[in-house]
Amino acid sequence: MKEWMRVLRNGLSLENPLTVLMIGLCSTLAVSTKLEGAFFMGIGVIFVLVMSNVLIAAVRKFTPDEVRIPIFIVIIASFVTIVDLVMKAYLPSVYSFLGVWIPLIVVNCIVLGRAEAFAYHNTVWLSVADGIGMGLGYTVIIAGLAAFRELFGSGQLQFLGATLVTMPAFYRPPNILLLFPGAFILFGLIIAGSQALNRRIAAKDAAQAASLKEAV
Repeated sequence: MKEWMRVLRNGLSLENPLTVLMIGLCSTLAVSTKLEGAFFMGIGVIFVLVMSNVLIAAVRKFTPDEVRIPIFIVIIASFVTIVDLVMKAYLPSVYSFLGVWIPLIVVNCIVLGRAEAFAYHNTVWLSVADGIGMGLGYTVIIAGLAAFRELFGSGQLQFLGATLVTMPAFYRPPNILLLFPGAFILFGLIIAGSQALNRRIAAKDAAQAASLKEAV
């Protein structure tokens, strides 16, 4: 269980796919203008990550190394199709907003990268933790970025048709926050803050390890 929690935590902090591994950036910058769309994009990525990791880890001993990538893509595409159809049926407004980015989860570097780097080499149990951790790490960043851009870029924050927060009447939202330059600037600040936090976590872990070694 300790190893499971370590893998889960890595996806959220020390190996966050967006702020550390720097993968999956295209969808992050493209759909992070609305909290609603970013949140459900994150949920879709979590589902695909966990389910594809589980299946790939389960069949890894029977998967020929020479054709593993095509097999990974077929597995991932199957779960992406489920996400695509469910969103189209039950969340049409979100589906319309996300557009092509839903089917492009198939070639999202996070999903394919974790299949190759982790699920193919580890057990099903640990692959579940990796999928959840990486998916949550992606979702937290993209949803947080989207909430900030939508609130301060449009003057209000909405979710499923409900207005959560509205800025005062005198507030004049800067349009740059809803454009790519604003996304790059904000994402750079997020990376800087994440790196500072990760250094503190690494230093704390090293200090704990050193103290345990001395005690032994």
